[in-house]
Amino acid sequence: MLRVAVVGSGPSGVYTAQALLNQSLVPEVRVHVLDRLPTPYGLVRYGVAPDHEKIKSLQNSLRAVLEDERVTFVGHVQIGGADGVPPARLAELYHAVVYCVGAAADRPLAVPGEELPGSCSATRFVSWYSAHPDSAPDDFALRARSAVVIGVGNVAVDVARILARGADELRATDVPRAALGALAGSRVHEVHIVGRRGPSQARFTTKELRELGALPGARIVVDPAELARDPAYAAPDGLPLPAVVRRNLEVLRGWAVRGEPAPSGAAYGPSGAAHGPSETVYGSCGAAHDPSEAGYGPSGAAYDGVRRIRLRFFLRPVELLERGGRVAGVRFARTVPDGAGGVQDTGTYEDIEAQLVLRAVGYRGVELPGLPFDPVRGTVPHAAGQVLRDGVPSPGEYVAGWIKRGPTGVIGSNRSCAKETVASLIEDAPLLARRPAADDPLAVLRAWGQRPVEWDGWLSIERAEQALGRSLGRGPVKIPDWSGLLAAARGEER
Repeated sequence: MLRVAVVGSGPSGVYTAQALLNQSLVPEVRVHVLDRLPTPYGLVRYGVAPDHEKIKSLQNSLRAVLEDERVTFVGHVQIGGADGVPPARLAELYHAVVYCVGAAADRPLAVPGEELPGSCSATRFVSWYSAHPDSAPDDFALRARSAVVIGVGNVAVDVARILARGADELRATDVPRAALGALAGSRVHEVHIVGRRGPSQARFTTKELRELGALPGARIVVDPAELARDPAYAAPDGLPLPAVVRRNLEVLRGWAVRGEPAPSGAAYGPSGAAHGPSETVYGSCGAAHDPSEAGYGPSGAAYDGVRRIRLRFFLRPVELLERGGRVAGVRFARTVPDGAGGVQDTGTYEDIEAQLVLRAVGYRGVELPGLPFDPVRGTVPHAAGQVLRDGVPSPGEYVAGWIKRGPTGVIGSNRSCAKETVASLIEDAPLLARRPAADDPLAVLRAWGQRPVEWDGWLSIERAEQALGRSLGRGPVKIPDWSGLLAAARGEER
């Protein structure tokens, strides 16, 4: 029998377990799927937006794998770190270990003012409205009137859509109580989605983009002049473009033709005086900061009850502006295409007022002490999924998912990635099977100070979340904190 540990219960981890079950060269395989959290499904539970119910339903297929009798879910087990099990010791318990730990960090903007209160990562915002237990329930007060989301991928579109949605539209989802309350009281009515390059180079999918235009109570604003700067925008129909790019441009063209005043902001040239935002109302990534005036938007116009989502292009962030010790806006350099697929600055700038700034410019892998790590790529060095130590293959150690290939692709990309890794593992199986492995790894983990939550514990959490939702007149509502999750796993009432 081959005993394999898979570290991480998100799609890459579960697809790895599934590939191990489906292979036929090694007939007897037992898989323990370990996770730091007491809950399975990774980013499907804590990263997919709550209003994307079809994508979240992927949990059902992941669940089928985790309920297989050859698979054991082992939550609330820390691998690495001061309180965790080092990879070298974990390797003593199993014939092989596959690390599917994703890319937990976000990429910084690396501009002055990024550390100001009110400036946060989109990852943190997503964790908040997804009830991740590492996120404080009161992390976002949403007292800002204007928000800037920097980035033009699906994550940027997700957070902008959640900011622009009414709380009543999210009441039927599993959004936690505190987040739903903050969204109900949100004063955000201007959301700017800003990219440094043009619309043809944006990374969002057409489905995500169109969803913005379908939001009740929201209006999309696109500046035709910014679209026209993109050579692909005015390209003839016969010019070969990826299908998703052509569809995105069609959607943006329709919004631009509809007509809406172009976004307002303080613009000036290299010798002009820098005029930052005039607002004094601040948002929060921490404690609430109530505004004293809530009737006017960034340009001074009265709020008409319609939230505006402004898609901006060819603007590169160079500084976050400060007032009263908090973020008050973003200074952007105007860019133009450089003819080689990139952009170059024009020497002019624009300030966009914002009391909340969310950066959504990508994820990055984090080093797991005890495993080799490439700090440039943010991945573990490997050959077809087998970990390389000093360039030499390390039998028994493997990677799959974002920690293997970087934060690229969609959820389905993890299937082929997992199959490649499992093929490498199975090729090593004759050697691995001769190694010692623990008969009861969970007993050893408990002896080492871990307190695993198994599948029955997760089912108890599910029941507690269903009961919480019933008490609120809603469907299942996520428990947002560690103590609540662990109490629910033990079957304790709160």
